[in-house]
Amino acid sequence: DAGSSVEEMEFSWDEYLEDTGATAAPHGSFKHVDTSLQNGFAPGMKLEVAVKSDQNTYWVATIITTCGQLLLLRYDGYGEDRKADFWCDIMTADLHPIGWCEQNKKILKVPEGIKDKIPDQEEFLQRVLKGACSAPANLLEGLHRGKNPLDLIAPGSRLELQNIRDSLEAWIVNVVENVGGRLKLRYEGLEDCDKFDQWIFYLDPFLHQVGWAAQHGYSLQPPLAIRSLKSEADWQEILKKVKEEEEESSVPTDLFKDKPVIGVHSFSEGMKLEAVDPMAPFVISPATVLKVYNENFFMIEIDDLRPERTSSQSYICHVNSAGIFPVQWSLKNGLHLSPPPGYPGQDFDWADYLKQCGAEAAPQSCFPSLTSDHGFKENMKLEAVNPVDPEEVCIATVTRLKDSYLWLQLEGSKKPVPDCIVSVESMNIFPVGWCETNGYQLRPPRKAIVNKQKKIAVVQPEKQILSSRTVHDGLKNQELNSSDSVVVNGKYCCPKIYFNHRCFSGPYLNKGRIAELPQSVGPGNCVLVLKEVLTLLINAAYKPSRVLRELQLDEEAAWHGHGETLKAKYKGKSYRATVEVVRTADRVADFCRKTCIKLECCPNLFGPQMVLDKCSENCSVLTKTKYTHYYGKRKNKRIGRPPGGHSNLEVAMKKPNKRRKRRKHFFVHKKKRSSASVDNTPAGSPQGSGGEEEDDQDESELSHSLAQDRDKRKRKLRTFSFSDDENKPPSPKDIKMEVAEKLQLDSNPLEWSVADVVRFLKSTDCAPLARIFLDQEIDGQALLLLTLPTVQECMDLKLGPAIKLCHHIERVKLAFYQQFAN
Repeated sequence: DAGSSVEEMEFSWDEYLEDTGATAAPHGSFKHVDTSLQNGFAPGMKLEVAVKSDQNTYWVATIITTCGQLLLLRYDGYGEDRKADFWCDIMTADLHPIGWCEQNKKILKVPEGIKDKIPDQEEFLQRVLKGACSAPANLLEGLHRGKNPLDLIAPGSRLELQNIRDSLEAWIVNVVENVGGRLKLRYEGLEDCDKFDQWIFYLDPFLHQVGWAAQHGYSLQPPLAIRSLKSEADWQEILKKVKEEEEESSVPTDLFKDKPVIGVHSFSEGMKLEAVDPMAPFVISPATVLKVYNENFFMIEIDDLRPERTSSQSYICHVNSAGIFPVQWSLKNGLHLSPPPGYPGQDFDWADYLKQCGAEAAPQSCFPSLTSDHGFKENMKLEAVNPVDPEEVCIATVTRLKDSYLWLQLEGSKKPVPDCIVSVESMNIFPVGWCETNGYQLRPPRKAIVNKQKKIAVVQPEKQILSSRTVHDGLKNQELNSSDSVVVNGKYCCPKIYFNHRCFSGPYLNKGRIAELPQSVGPGNCVLVLKEVLTLLINAAYKPSRVLRELQLDEEAAWHGHGETLKAKYKGKSYRATVEVVRTADRVADFCRKTCIKLECCPNLFGPQMVLDKCSENCSVLTKTKYTHYYGKRKNKRIGRPPGGHSNLEVAMKKPNKRRKRRKHFFVHKKKRSSASVDNTPAGSPQGSGGEEEDDQDESELSHSLAQDRDKRKRKLRTFSFSDDENKPPSPKDIKMEVAEKLQLDSNPLEWSVADVVRFLKSTDCAPLARIFLDQEIDGQALLLLTLPTVQECMDLKLGPAIKLCHHIERVKLAFYQQFAN
């Protein structure tokens, strides 16, 4: 509407993947797309190339690699020597197929650089050209020169399309549009009528070059759907015209060399099987082999028992057709088989049905073996054709996987459709970015409608999607109690997870934001419910990135859950980490409790139990200022630390530190991030930066306490007494270990340089960590300020090594108090 402040945002896959926390299906999983990108030239092909030093002579060269219309070549005779490799442009270079020189009386002469290596030119050429593959002549000469073979299928080109309702017939089609190999085809004779247009990928087994039908004994007839639009004489006239113009509109035959080969089937008429209708691939239904044409093709029909039916859902198949399965395949894979219309009752039984029909099931040997060896996983994103409206290519999410089949949920389609069932080898699915690369409109998700003035930072998944997408239809509206654990198709579903707003929220979570969270999330699929819960908690934190780091998966620990990528935004930076999420309802309560303990909040803050009155943990007495231990993981009193001792140290050092120049980004991990993939971002680090640059308050305090340089480091603080030799390092001889693990120091740790700290660490069982202290320039003053939380966060250490390190730091602090502090 005019004046509206709402507009459709330009869709960005990068932003969408970041906001949804999803990953893109790997490009290598789309074999038909890889094939379409090949330029017709391949490494190892040979051709004849003009020699640069003498343009009147030529020599044989081998293609090393290709890059668009550029070829990297090496003259034969150089062997493995890459020094003389050279690039040339197909459009401008003097390149020819093998044999061109002989046909055109041109001279083949060994280049000067390898003349001494080839004493007998004729014998050498005979040897290297034996069995060699020449570069295609049509790509080196004439109108096709330098073009990607796919571009040769231009608008106006003609092809032959087999009739999907009768495979022994074919008819000529015109290419209306070519989008990256996906062709919009119009039947010859319907120049201005787009009603019967079809979209088919050029490698489809039913699509052929003109002349294929005559060569293989198939009749050239217009399909029944359009045959009545013209007289028989008109169709014959059209056919005559096509034959006259065949040469100028034909497509090179070798363009189809990579098409799948159709094998021999062993189906017989009357056999029963399970099938997905390609025109409506939403359910699996019983089907019958209606007709066998020859060893390659047969027709199947979706069973329909209604006596009043007027039409049938039948289509042509071959042995490798997608969507045909043996009887009982659905049952074995926990999938729903849709009974035939008119079947009495909903409990379909194959044994009874076969007996009732007097039919036999197609044996397992009729079907190709299915594989799960592909790159697809649940929740991956891709682009897919809408089967209801093939003009549309939509964003698709993999919701389920079974063998070689995907269940795809389409987003943004004009009319909502159920999840589509497609083969992993379908030519109607494409990798992320395919539409943009080929200049075709991708249907954006409806969530891409935003206010111009407002930038959306985080998009939360809708609760309805959690409870209805993954739970059986019969459970959509069913209310579940907090303790209920529902089993659907053999899979556990998560009970409701309650946020108990009255419980203690701990040092990381903002109590005000916790109070704004919904009362509960779920029920639904465990992974999705818990992922939403964790996302809500991260967004309710004072520092979302810090909470994300606490939750991230410990790679060294044993775990048996499901790794989910979660994200956080803090101070304009995006963070991501892999978090362990349990899959089954019986582990949810323990997962919630352990996560609460990680976040140092009340173990009942969230979980499957609702706290109605008073929390069983009596957490209401706790406040953040009184919170001296970690809730749920209290520790023994720290070694040798007198009450208030550490705080006295901080007070004593506060004054001098104010005079020090603030050094920002202390403990910055300088991890380089690969630009190739966002997945290379270190867990918990800001995307787009060189590493972790989180401006935490405790980092700032640490940076206050560090010396700017060596001169300032030598300055003494009047509050403490120092040793006479301020530069004396605590060598191993000076460090005396006692039975009670007390440390005797001969120099004041406040005076230690970075080298002194490193030397001390190397004398302990934490020697491997000395490198971190050296890289981060931690001197004695900084060492005395380190605590367990600081070590874990700023040094990125696991809990075990961090505790061991802090044990030695406590020993130094105790020795400092006993020997040097006044």
